[in-house]
Amino acid sequence: MIDEAAAWDHLDALAKPRRSLGKLEALAVRLACIQQRLDPVTRPRRIVLFAADHGVVAQGVSAWPSDVTGLMVATIAMGRAASNALAAAHGCDLRLVDMGVASPPGGAMPDHFRDASLGKGSADLATGPALTLEQFDAAWGVGAEEAERAVQAGVAVLIAGEMGIGNTTPAACLTALLADVATETAVGPGAGADAEVQAIKQRVVREAVVRARSEADPRAAIASVAGFEIAAMAGYFAAGAAAGATLLLDGYVATAAALIAERLAPGTARAMIAAHRSAEPGHGAALAHLGLEPLLDWEMRLGEGTGALVALPLLDSAAAILCDVASLADLGVGRAD
Repeated sequence: MIDEAAAWDHLDALAKPRRSLGKLEALAVRLACIQQRLDPVTRPRRIVLFAADHGVVAQGVSAWPSDVTGLMVATIAMGRAASNALAAAHGCDLRLVDMGVASPPGGAMPDHFRDASLGKGSADLATGPALTLEQFDAAWGVGAEEAERAVQAGVAVLIAGEMGIGNTTPAACLTALLADVATETAVGPGAGADAEVQAIKQRVVREAVVRARSEADPRAAIASVAGFEIAAMAGYFAAGAAAGATLLLDGYVATAAALIAERLAPGTARAMIAAHRSAEPGHGAALAHLGLEPLLDWEMRLGEGTGALVALPLLDSAAAILCDVASLADLGVGRAD
């Protein structure tokens, strides 16, 4: 078994001053423990972008209309979004899955696109449950299937990204519900919301969480404030962890899905590495609840898995230190204490 002590012993025996690479060595330890090997791998890697709309946008919780979801799906399909650029820059395979886009792009779609739509967006969580249990389970299953397909193809590192206007509202609901975070902390600006929109979001989130907590079934409570793409990401994380993959976690919405995965499949968080802490105030609280320390704190809040993609070279660096640095014993040198 590779535990933290074994990983640190390996690092301390390498041809460098002990702990001289600081947090890079801590990341190497995390990677070794997740993969249970002292020569971890970070390639191949894959990002799956799950897209869906949210009925709660009708309440005025977003600075952008729902039509933008479909426009961004088309942009990702064309390979021209930020996620495409970063995935290409860092050698990461990309897949795009429509889980429930209200206005999907027409015409021919590329091979990396999958139509798994479960409807024209979730229901308005301000007036009732966003998803039924059946919808939640179906979305979870799509995500799990994507993770299992990736692992069967030999993918070592899995990233989940999302595209869905309004999805920081369900993310805030899930963070308040599952991490016991105050509404004022859970609700942030999202994709540019002003003070008036944030006030609406706070009211919607507060009331939806109260309603969710009245549910006797924890899964029904989660489904009532989730979204198609969020449930899919949760299934993706749970299945990926169960299959032995390393999960590189993106921002606030992805972390809300991680909270679901850990609640319904305990132990999933042991496979996670948090890429960054976003500008959303609730994100840090959600990461703390999962016991994760983010690698970067760069005020990113785009989504699409972009923060995780930016962190990929750090994983590569950590693996390289473990795999490719000579030991002092190889050099015939003893370490001075």
